[in-house]
Amino acid sequence: MAPDRSAQMLNRVWLCSAFLLPLVCLSSVLADDAVLDIGSRRELFVDPFLIDSLDGVERRLHHPQPGESVLAFDQPWEGRYSGYVTVFRDGDRLRMYYRGLPLAGADGSSNEVTCYAESVDGVNWTKPELGLYEVSGTMANNVVLADLAPYSHNFAPFLDVRPGVPDDERYKALAGTSKTGLVAFASGDGLQWRKLADDAVITEGAFDSQNVAFWSESEGRYLSYFRVFHNGVRSITRTTSPDFRVWSRPELMGYGGAPPEHLYTNQTQPYVRAPHIYLAVAARFMPGRRVVSVVEAESLGGEAAYSGDCSDVVLLSSRGGAVYDRSFMEAFIRPGLGLENWTSRTNYPACGVVEAGDGALSVYVQRRYGQLSHHLQRFVLRADGFVSMHGSYEGGSFVTKPIRFSGASLHLNGSTSAAGGIRVEVQDADGSALDGFGANACDEWIGDWIDRKVSWAGRSDVSALAGKTVRLRFVLRDADLFAIKFE
Repeated sequence: MAPDRSAQMLNRVWLCSAFLLPLVCLSSVLADDAVLDIGSRRELFVDPFLIDSLDGVERRLHHPQPGESVLAFDQPWEGRYSGYVTVFRDGDRLRMYYRGLPLAGADGSSNEVTCYAESVDGVNWTKPELGLYEVSGTMANNVVLADLAPYSHNFAPFLDVRPGVPDDERYKALAGTSKTGLVAFASGDGLQWRKLADDAVITEGAFDSQNVAFWSESEGRYLSYFRVFHNGVRSITRTTSPDFRVWSRPELMGYGGAPPEHLYTNQTQPYVRAPHIYLAVAARFMPGRRVVSVVEAESLGGEAAYSGDCSDVVLLSSRGGAVYDRSFMEAFIRPGLGLENWTSRTNYPACGVVEAGDGALSVYVQRRYGQLSHHLQRFVLRADGFVSMHGSYEGGSFVTKPIRFSGASLHLNGSTSAAGGIRVEVQDADGSALDGFGANACDEWIGDWIDRKVSWAGRSDVSALAGKTVRLRFVLRDADLFAIKFE
């Protein structure tokens, strides 16, 4: 795996400081650093936000594992070109929305409908017969929006968690094309939808793919991320709103210096276990990169027009503002074995990473797009398991920036080998170990745990240090650290 660019830079800075600068100079530089107040938030390592220096440790991207085929797009009103799936948890069930489209055609055609499914466990999904619209000659269908072109082309709902949101607006959505702009919709039950206004609320953008939105607890406003073409490349812009009706001028997202790639959908959402971090499980589109021949595509039950490109899934993150962290250019989810997974617009991920129970997450990906066997597959990842701080068998360490926390104990999400382990040292702002909290005093953290306390000589209480400026030094040997949290 290619080394993380951010980690390399941080490591070089640390080495130069350690060996070329006088210690007194290093202390003064560190004292000038801003202190990060992380409170009792869960912090992941999807970006280098917490990291000050590395020594023999790298940030490593992890990959969801293939799971079950959970939903076939097999109804007459669904079909080969169903897409733009959205999944979110609502109480004790999961809700799913997606476009139904049996025949390819112009965006926003009258053949498009919005379909609905639900599940308790995320594996077994049902398509309820809602009786809201007559489609394909029957009312016994799972359609929640029809006869309202072009809005079923990319209807993307979410559960509005804004405090005080009216009951009849608990569910919201954006939908539209470049001709209409994005129109705001609302619902009280997630099934029967209405326009909040006839006119579009967002008018600057391509709007020819999934346009996602959510309420941001950390920023105190609604955010929407959608696609534009920038210098001929499919790129992402962001806009904000205090009320879902009046939106700011869209702002082009940056990628932290990473080279531009076509991102067909972005699927940016707050991570459920750390909502101040937005994760974008995005579809990377490779136009003209052919793997499947025309003859092979037709033998798979597809059309030649949908055989000339390929796609996979990549991971980006953001902590607000018009910038993504794109530390990892490699695929988060590869297409995998079989030509059927290499046709055009296959492997687009659903919007929404949801908790699956037993310390796992579910990520849903469309497979075999444009083919008669088109379906949705679940991929599984450990909770918080997107990126780890990885220490080899030889061992290494990393040190955080100066932080302040609230809480009485430090909890880790990590994994070690039988021979490996993790130790934590609490330091003062200048990098000196605090009495009783040195790495040698730390009880070695061994095993594979989503949530387990750290202790020093049998003591886990760190409440005396809460609110003070400290650093954390982690010593890793054949181990991966995915997240930390003070509780």
